[in-house]
Amino acid sequence: MEWITSIRESVDYVEHNLLTVSGPEEVAREVHISSFYLQKGFAVMTGYSIAEYIRDRRLYLAALDVITGQEKVISIAMKYGYDTPESFTKAFSRFHGVSPTMLRNNPGKMHVFLPLKITIQIQGGNDMDFTVEKMNGFKVIGFERDFSNEDSYQKIPKFWEEYAEKYMNKMLCSGADPKNQTEQAICDNKIGEYGVCVDDIGKDNKFRYFIAGKYQGGEVPEGMTLYEFPDMEWAKFRCVGPLPGALQAVNTKIFKEWLPGNPDYEIAVGANIEWYSMADGSSSDYESGIWIPVRHK
Repeated sequence: MEWITSIRESVDYVEHNLLTVSGPEEVAREVHISSFYLQKGFAVMTGYSIAEYIRDRRLYLAALDVITGQEKVISIAMKYGYDTPESFTKAFSRFHGVSPTMLRNNPGKMHVFLPLKITIQIQGGNDMDFTVEKMNGFKVIGFERDFSNEDSYQKIPKFWEEYAEKYMNKMLCSGADPKNQTEQAICDNKIGEYGVCVDDIGKDNKFRYFIAGKYQGGEVPEGMTLYEFPDMEWAKFRCVGPLPGALQAVNTKIFKEWLPGNPDYEIAVGANIEWYSMADGSSSDYESGIWIPVRHK
C-alpha cells in the first residue's frame, strides 16, 4: 500500500501548506516520488491534477473569507497567491460561477470543495497481463519535446500528428526509399515504435517526451536526440485493442490496482515507455504496451 500512502501524504502535505506550497515538484520532493509518476498517479486516483487540487482548494477557502466580509478582495487575492484582484476575480468567477462581490451577497452560490479522502478498492491488479524482465541498458533515438504535466494529454497526440504528417504519411504513401539522413534514421531505428517519457527536467512542472525507436547505431541526424537507459527491471503491461482506449484503460489499472496491490515491486525511476506495434492502431486486436521501470521493495 506504499503507493496509496504516498498519494495520501501528498494530500496531507498540500492541506498543511495550502497557502505556501509552490506546486507539484515540491509535493513530490516531500513524499519522495518522481514528480512525473506522482502527478500521473494523483490524476488517475483523484480525477484532478495536483495543481488543480491546490487551486480549487484555495478558491474554496477564499470564498469562505469573502463571505465573512472581514477582508477586502485585494487582500484575499494576495493571501491565496494571486498577483492582482483582476486575476483572482477571473479565477474565482470561473470556479464559483459568480464574482466575489456577488458571492458576498448570495453565499448559497459557493462551490464547496473539501479536502480529498483517498480510498482504494483493489480489483484484480495482480491478474493483469504483464511480465517483469531484467533488461540490459539500451539507447533510444528520436524526436524530443518538453511537455507540461498539466496539458500533456492534449498536446502529445498533436506531437504524434505532426510527426506522422511530416514523415510517416509521406514515406508510407510514396513507398519510396528514404531521401535523406533523417528518413533513413526513421527506417533503421523504427522511430515511432516507442513513446518515451523521462522526468529529469526538475522544474516548471515539465518532462521530456520522445517519439523514438531503439537505437541501432550510426550517426544521429540533426533534430534527433539519443537517450540511454541503464540496466534495469521493467514491468511490461500488454494492451490489446484500438488506440488510445486500450492503452488508457491499462494505464488506469496500473495506478488504481497494480501499484496499490502489488507486494513485490515499486517504481524505480521517473520514466516509462509506451510500446506500439507496427500495425493498424484502430484494429480491435491491435497490440501495444506500457513499460515501467521497477525495483523490488
